[in-house]
Amino acid sequence: MPRRKEKGFDTMTSGLKVTGLAKSFGGKRAVDGIGFEVQGGELYALLGPNGAGKTTTLRMVAGLLNADAGDVSVFGIDARRDPSAAKQHIAWLPDEPLLYDKLTAWEYLEFVAGLWGVDTATTAKRAEELLRLLGLWENRNDRCETFSRGMKQKAVLAGALIHEPKLLMLDEPLTGLDAAASRLVKDLIRERVAKGAAVILTTHILEVAERMADRIGIIKDGKLLIEGRLDELQARAGAQGQSLEDVFLSLVSQPQAAAEVAAQ
Repeated sequence: MPRRKEKGFDTMTSGLKVTGLAKSFGGKRAVDGIGFEVQGGELYALLGPNGAGKTTTLRMVAGLLNADAGDVSVFGIDARRDPSAAKQHIAWLPDEPLLYDKLTAWEYLEFVAGLWGVDTATTAKRAEELLRLLGLWENRNDRCETFSRGMKQKAVLAGALIHEPKLLMLDEPLTGLDAAASRLVKDLIRERVAKGAAVILTTHILEVAERMADRIGIIKDGKLLIEGRLDELQARAGAQGQSLEDVFLSLVSQPQAAAEVAAQ
C-alpha cells in the first residue's frame, strides 16, 4: 500500500503488530493465537460475528485486559514490557459510550486531557477544534447526562482524540449516529488516517468497511480466518467481483469454506 504524503505521524514504522495473542475465559478460548499488523496511515477493519473475539482482542491491545499469551507492539513499543509508554499512543473507543454525566462536555475533555498530561493551552485548542468539528460546540457547557446517544458517542470520540493518539481503535463507532453525524465521524477517521495514524475499527455495517478500509481481517471463534485488501479476500474466497458482505457471509456461515481459506 503506498505511503501517504500528508504531514503527520511517521508512517515508516508499523503502527500495531499483534503476534500470537490469546485469551481464555472459564477454560474457553475467546482469542486463539491471533496475529496481524496495521501500518501508520492505514485503516484496518476487524470483522466477525458476535462473540468472535473482536472486542476482547482490542481490549488486550489497549492494555485493559491481560493476554494469556502473545505480543503487542505499538509504533515500535513493546506493550507488554512497557505498557505505560504504549498507552500514551493509544485511544480506545468502546461500543458503549462512557462519560461522567455530571461533567459538561468541556469539563470532560479537560479531565481526559489532564489524565494524559496535555497542557492547558493545548487542551483548550484541541477541545475547541474537536467540539466544533463534531457539532458539539454549542453544547460545550451542557452536562453530558442531557446528551442523546449520538451526542455522547461524539463526546467520547473527542475525548479519545484529545491527546493526539497514533493508534486509534474504534469498536462500532457509528452506533447510534444519524446520517449527518456518521458522515462527520467517517470524515474525522479519514483525516486521522491521512495524517499517518493507524486506525482499527470493528463494524457490523459491512458497506462502511468495504468503502473505508485499506485492509480487512475476518475472525471467527477467536481465530483470524483471512485478511487483506478486498480484492485479495475475494480471490482467496473464490468470490471475485462479489461484495464484502457476500465474502463475509460465505466464510462465517460455511465452516468448510472457512476451513479451506484458513488453510491457504
